[in-house]
Amino acid sequence: MARLSVELNRYFFEEISTSQVTLKEILDLAGERTFGFLFVLLALPSALPVPAPGYSIPFGIVLFLLAVQLIVGRTRPWLPEGWKLRQFDLATVQKIIGAGIPWLRRLETVARPRLTPVCASRPGRTVIGVAIALMAMSMMLPIPLTNTLPAIGIFVTGFGLLDDDGAISLGGLVICLMGAIMTTLILLFGYEAVKAGLGLLRGGSL
Repeated sequence: MARLSVELNRYFFEEISTSQVTLKEILDLAGERTFGFLFVLLALPSALPVPAPGYSIPFGIVLFLLAVQLIVGRTRPWLPEGWKLRQFDLATVQKIIGAGIPWLRRLETVARPRLTPVCASRPGRTVIGVAIALMAMSMMLPIPLTNTLPAIGIFVTGFGLLDDDGAISLGGLVICLMGAIMTTLILLFGYEAVKAGLGLLRGGSL
């Protein structure tokens, strides 16, 4: 099976000929890789510094539903038929995919099956599912700084799941923990207070 970066480039830039892409087409592209593939692809718009308004909340909802299914032990994801027909502008999707492919290629150079129980065992997949569910909930918050870091955590964790690379998934779980801490601080103290605190930390590191 071709690398994910190769398949995404081929499908979204060479094969698809319509101006819109549906979630069903993305699911069909996932094939047998299902959960890991979808976690990577659906987290990508919020994980990148590319303007993608309107993606965090609907994709966060889908990611949450997928994470719950991973927790309960499903091997293939299920989504309501109505959700699968949701359309997205192809030009925007191409912009996101184009920005994400270089990061995918970097991960692909180091990814290999290792520490596979993290990704393949029921306890490992449960932990990954819980972490992704929490990060998906954070992505749905309409508050700055609660989207990007959680999405990056889902992206990296999902990529490890995709390639049965437990080391990469563990790294993603660390990022998820950082995202959870950031979101908790914002909910407790407010966005402006956390932003000011981050500014002080950056100033102290110079």
